[in-house]
Amino acid sequence: MKPYLLIALCLLLQPAHAQRYKARPVTGLLGAFGAEVALVKQSLKKPKEVVVDGIVFTTGQLNGRRVVVAETGIGKVNAAMTTALMLDHFRPRRVLFTGIAGGTNPDLQPGDIVIASRTAHHDYSSVTDKNTPVRQTRDAITKQFNPLYFPADSSLLGLAQRVSRGVTLEGIPLAGGGVSDRSVRVITGTVVTGDVFVASAQKGSSLRADFGADATEMEGAAVAQVCYQLQVPHLVIRSLSDRADAEAHIAYDKFYPTAARNSAKLVLAIVQAL
Repeated sequence: MKPYLLIALCLLLQPAHAQRYKARPVTGLLGAFGAEVALVKQSLKKPKEVVVDGIVFTTGQLNGRRVVVAETGIGKVNAAMTTALMLDHFRPRRVLFTGIAGGTNPDLQPGDIVIASRTAHHDYSSVTDKNTPVRQTRDAITKQFNPLYFPADSSLLGLAQRVSRGVTLEGIPLAGGGVSDRSVRVITGTVVTGDVFVASAQKGSSLRADFGADATEMEGAAVAQVCYQLQVPHLVIRSLSDRADAEAHIAYDKFYPTAARNSAKLVLAIVQAL
């Protein structure tokens, strides 16, 4: 066989998924709630709304860089749907997710931030009589098992770690007024995702023991799985609104605004540093 025919045949036989996604010079920014993306939207220059199958995406510029912003809604299905629509319609080069979470690391307090080096579904597994359930999702394109933990893009992770040292974050408000003088901590860790709001110290401890979780929420791993399967760099950033214990609902109502602003501030700083 002639060399050029062999090369052509090899190209035809390559898996189709290897070349299916063609990125544009755009950064995708996602958040689960309106407040989590409000600060980002307010910072946009030349904002323009684009509705795709009922989901509102806002395009614009941040520090001269093209971005597209959207609210995913709560839960894994909503997050996956919005992410897929964003990737299909806007073709962002990278995706950043900003939002709040419950803390499962006992050393963290509301207001602290977890930059996710990896994410995992904590509510996905097989139920069998054996002691080793399968917790890995399966790629619908390749038919292969995904990793248990979806790794963050190393470049975005490193950038976020560097940028976080120079961002001024808000302290948590105190019951009697004023703001806590405790410095907000920013760590790199593990974020786990499930379709459940965790308000149980026992469940939080279990997630810590089973997954090494530093925080738990309801969207991150779904976003990460879509990006992983389509080979799009991603990073999930979570600011703690509560400690995922029996007081979680009370703490959430109190600390959510500050936590959401802190997460958004770090994402804005990352975009500025790209």
